[in-house]
Amino acid sequence: METIRHEYNTEREKLKITEYGRNVLKMVEQLKEIPDRAKRSEQAIAVVKTMEILNPGVKIQEDWEHKLWDQLYIIAEFDLDIDSPYPCPIKEEFETKPVPLPMKGTKIKATHYGRNIEKIIDLLCGEPDGEVKTAMIRSLANYMRTQYLIWNKDSVADETIFADIEKLSDYRLKVPEGLALKGVSQDASFSRPTLGIKPQNGSKNRNKYYKKGKKK
Repeated sequence: METIRHEYNTEREKLKITEYGRNVLKMVEQLKEIPDRAKRSEQAIAVVKTMEILNPGVKIQEDWEHKLWDQLYIIAEFDLDIDSPYPCPIKEEFETKPVPLPMKGTKIKATHYGRNIEKIIDLLCGEPDGEVKTAMIRSLANYMRTQYLIWNKDSVADETIFADIEKLSDYRLKVPEGLALKGVSQDASFSRPTLGIKPQNGSKNRNKYYKKGKKK
């Protein structure tokens, strides 16, 4: 009994542009085999029209027709002798790898504070001691306490924040003695950031009052 073997896409040639599928690739391969240049050019127009139908979103882009013809050449591996409204693009320009972005090699010491806090602390380490530096440390500590409460949802002592500042600075920064932070109201509510802002109870009450007033 003969076994039927299925061919999987993973075993086939990798598509140059996946959004057009393998059928467009077959059309381009057949296009390249047409011996007559005029008929080959005529068929190329039909292939581009098919690509336009399969990818209608391309029309919102600037110079979209030029892009479709460039993609046709890419699918054909830049080996297509036809009369087209646009010249064949340079292969090297499409195969150049992007320059990798430099990534931070060091880990964030305290994720609930973030990397920017570490940068600010590094800047403060280079500031001369005095009233200005003390005021800057106080402002920083107040902000860090707010961040602490957002992610931990608990009370926190000033000494904890001061200890975090000195630890994040690798003990290069010393919090002045006697420094105190502004008190946080007992009614203050801290929550993690959300994608949308929900209306508060006060807003609902005002809406109800407004609707009742209109009925009267």
